[in-house]
Amino acid sequence: MTTPGGPTSTSSPSASPNDDDTRLAQAVQHLSALLVPGETLVAYAVQRRLFALTHRRVLVAATSGRLIRIERGILGGYTPVDMRWQDIENAHLQVGIFAADLTITSRGRQDLASSGQATGAIAVLGLRKEQAEQVYRAAQAQEQSWREKRRVRDLDELRAKSGGIQLGAGGLGGSAASGDAAGDDPLARLQRAKEMLAGGLITDSEYESIKAKIVDRM
Repeated sequence: MTTPGGPTSTSSPSASPNDDDTRLAQAVQHLSALLVPGETLVAYAVQRRLFALTHRRVLVAATSGRLIRIERGILGGYTPVDMRWQDIENAHLQVGIFAADLTITSRGRQDLASSGQATGAIAVLGLRKEQAEQVYRAAQAQEQSWREKRRVRDLDELRAKSGGIQLGAGGLGGSAASGDAAGDDPLARLQRAKEMLAGGLITDSEYESIKAKIVDRM
């Protein structure tokens, strides 16, 4: 037997999810409008309503080229903030009972050199857990990829500054470059090798091999 007000009580709960889906679709549309040619959306996460009682909910997305944070304005519109993957310093995820917090810090520089200092961050609290984990995995993959690119860049720069010491695929595969002139300072080259060792760019055995080659040329 249908009680009075029964249809009303069953239709009211469904209105909120539908409204929520509509707003989410609009946010994703805003996000898609920001993508440049060739850029693709990898994953996105939405802030739970419980964590956005005093503001509109935030959406964070990982694309093929950057991380984007979008916050809708109270009176309409939205404000995007983005971070290039080559500037990423660290990705951190904290998963709780109801939601997850995601923080991505940036080095804030224009090249691949790894000597910069972290200067900014994109942080969003209270994200849906499964979505946040997907964005985090994408950020981790980019962080590891760009860390390796910076390591190779640093190796090239230190090798050039140390007089052209060649590192082969299996360790030390070559000798000093032909550009080494008699006036090159072997002590300076040895110091560069020590810096590479201290920075974890070469192993102890590689350092000993480099030192032996430098001493042999003295």
